[in-house]
Amino acid sequence: MPTLICLVRHGETAWNLERRLQGHTDVPLNPTGLAQAEATARSLAVHRFDAIYSSDLQRARQTAEAAARRLGLTPVWLAQLRERHFGNFQGLTYDQARARHPDAFRLFEQRDLEHDFGHGESLSAFAGRIGRTVAELAVRHPGGRLLLVAHGGVLDTVHRMVRGLPLQPPRDFLIPNAALNWIEYDDGSWRILSWAEQAHLEHARDELPDA
Repeated sequence: MPTLICLVRHGETAWNLERRLQGHTDVPLNPTGLAQAEATARSLAVHRFDAIYSSDLQRARQTAEAAARRLGLTPVWLAQLRERHFGNFQGLTYDQARARHPDAFRLFEQRDLEHDFGHGESLSAFAGRIGRTVAELAVRHPGGRLLLVAHGGVLDTVHRMVRGLPLQPPRDFLIPNAALNWIEYDDGSWRILSWAEQAHLEHARDELPDA
């Protein structure tokens, strides 16, 4: 039996609105994000899940906790599901990062696989972390139904992994805050069932690299 996984990006934060790079910075949901979390929880309540795994950063935790209350499950917090660490860029807006670190920002825009922002995490290392974690969870729950709450960069990486896409080209799919994204794992094979479901949301911002 295949393993069904619903991936949810956390709700909106103030830093999302400010176009500020979050990474591992522990930013909470703003009022819109909290409302999105509750709307997503209501939409998930019609489904059965065996487990909830979430990034341990506050914006993901708050989103997962709303769903957990509806589903009667206890979330498992995993640092392995955190957003990419943006090193010297964390806490900066995109404009600030471009002005203060022009050469590094150019590599960031080019999605250079080995650039780590200075004491941060390269794209290749980040993708490896996320790919291993999601695969391990799928194998751990054969035939199960999992809810994974994480970040935009995490969903970007998983989507590319499932479709067999390279990491460097520009993204050609949406990653809205608090939308539902369904994938399936079956004996080593992945496929996307549905992506960016947001009928339950009044409005959701698309994913930015700060996630």
